[in-house]
Amino acid sequence: MRETIRNLHAIGQKLGEQNTENEYKNPGGNLRCQVVERLCDYEGSHWEEIFKEMPDPVVNQKTGEKPCESPEYEDFIGPSSLNVSHRYQNRCITHMYKEHGGKPYKCKECGEAFCSPQSFRKHEQIHMREKSYVCKQCDKAFSNLSSLQNHKRIHTRERKHECKQCGKSFKRHSDVQVHERSHTGEKPYVCKHCGKAFTQSRYLQIHERSHTGEKPFVCKQCGKAFTCSSNLQIHKRSHTGEKPYVCKHCGKAFAQSSYLHIHQRSHTGEKPYSCKQCGKSFTFSNSLQSHVVIHTGEKPHICKHCGKAFAQSSYLYIHQRSHSGEKPYSCKQCGKSFTFPSSLRSHEVVHTGEKPYVCKHCGKTFARYSSFHKHEKTHSEK
Repeated sequence: MRETIRNLHAIGQKLGEQNTENEYKNPGGNLRCQVVERLCDYEGSHWEEIFKEMPDPVVNQKTGEKPCESPEYEDFIGPSSLNVSHRYQNRCITHMYKEHGGKPYKCKECGEAFCSPQSFRKHEQIHMREKSYVCKQCDKAFSNLSSLQNHKRIHTRERKHECKQCGKSFKRHSDVQVHERSHTGEKPYVCKHCGKAFTQSRYLQIHERSHTGEKPFVCKQCGKAFTCSSNLQIHKRSHTGEKPYVCKHCGKAFAQSSYLHIHQRSHTGEKPYSCKQCGKSFTFSNSLQSHVVIHTGEKPHICKHCGKAFAQSSYLYIHQRSHSGEKPYSCKQCGKSFTFPSSLRSHEVVHTGEKPYVCKHCGKTFARYSSFHKHEKTHSEK
């Protein structure tokens, strides 16, 4: 340990004399820098042991302990040194593995090894897309049958208590009682702030945090906080890239089972949300909500500039461009911009020469619907 620290200290002194810290920190610089070259010279083929022995200065700050009493160690972790163990350790390790052998990140699926965590995570996604063994209970996917069978035990293990309504089984009798509320509609746990009711006390506890602002579950990667642990677990996948829920129809993968469930409707054609007024069905609940206002005449979305009201927020958003002057849709041929996508499509036929609107009376064709509609009136007048 002392020998390793002395070597690293010596490297730091020489590099300090040559003013190479800025060069090493420069992301555009040569990663085969003097730091790792010196490590090779000092430690030879035992370079991997450097990083295993290297103390973590963050841990030392918390405990107050000094893993090495050597004065060279004090210099090495000090703010004036290169502090390889804290700031540059990852880059050094990646370089040493890549240039001097050894790949620590090994894929459990195929055995292929990688020198950096980024390459390893990217490779893992290939296997995620290949997973064709899907659990019918929770939609989680696996690359082989044995893994799926092992997973299934989670759902089947010791489930002796059965719901009389739907036949679903549970480990404990108390779980059956909670489940039965989904059939009876009973919600005994009521929020004292807003009166909202819940089937389980833990759901009430999570909900109450929306009033108190409490977010006890914090992501170690980015510091973002959440009201419940399940939301934190889902968020973590945005860092790892994990998408364990795979569509058995097209292979598309999702981070959440709810996203997969909604996506699968595009294959099954399921439209579970029906309008009580006219019976029209929709794939998504928000699509139904947007449709219902046609019957009620409600226009809750009001323009703050002119007071005009709209049934849907998307209509208001488009309307507001008439005030802001925003024209986000540009023609690739001539660069002319438009407020609406329909206006862009009408314009593009000027370049293509396309005339998709055909008069059924005389066969005359038109590039624009407005011209076509105006022409049709000449036949009805006759």
